[in-house]
Amino acid sequence: MFQDDLPIATFEMPAGLRAPEPSEAPPAAPDTGQQLQVFHIRLANSAGRREAASLLIRKMYGWRGYAFEPSLQHDPNKVTLYAETGGVLVGTMSLCLDSAFGLPADDNFRDKLDALRSQGRRLCEPSRLAIDKGVTKRVFAALIHISYLYSHKLHGFSDYVIEVNPRHVMFYKRMLGFSDFGEERPCSRVGAPAVLLRLPLEEMGVQIRKWGGLMEQHGDERSFYPYFFPVWDEAGITARLNGGHH
Repeated sequence: MFQDDLPIATFEMPAGLRAPEPSEAPPAAPDTGQQLQVFHIRLANSAGRREAASLLIRKMYGWRGYAFEPSLQHDPNKVTLYAETGGVLVGTMSLCLDSAFGLPADDNFRDKLDALRSQGRRLCEPSRLAIDKGVTKRVFAALIHISYLYSHKLHGFSDYVIEVNPRHVMFYKRMLGFSDFGEERPCSRVGAPAVLLRLPLEEMGVQIRKWGGLMEQHGDERSFYPYFFPVWDEAGITARLNGGHH
């Protein structure tokens, strides 16, 4: 059970409004009579929570045939978020902040990342994102939004860079606005090819201000941004995030 500290954010969603797989189109809007489900987003700030997050990642990666090696020690330049409902962990993601030790993507794309660093860009890398099957797509949006607040608003980082399997590239472009930044290369960490994508965080902020909080009233917008928190929620989430990390 994972309910013994205050959450960074809490929201309710109709049960069964699941997140699409990266290869799928977004699901249709749900019926209005569905039962509500309460979700909490928290920091994995203990060894037990980080281990539970690793177990979920191992399960999700295993379904897709990817290799996964859990980190044996806590990295002070990485923060891990997790989502739970009813005390059950259903989603997680980590955010690696650039430092003297570099980022995971340096293993395969050091030349590309160094080009950004030379321009004074401050890089961070979302990684180990796993959402359990059948879970609302707002869990995905909430984890990404909170990682944006942590990296950009609290710590002044300027860009997301991510390595993704080539077949998931269009998902991240369509749902979050990433663009190509590095050609396909083999990724030894997961035993599969990877493409490098980039998203300047100021561009993410523009989309959040435009779409955040609209939920199902988003018209024809196909991205995940309507399922982000409304802008007026950001100050409270940021304060709790800052307090929880320290």
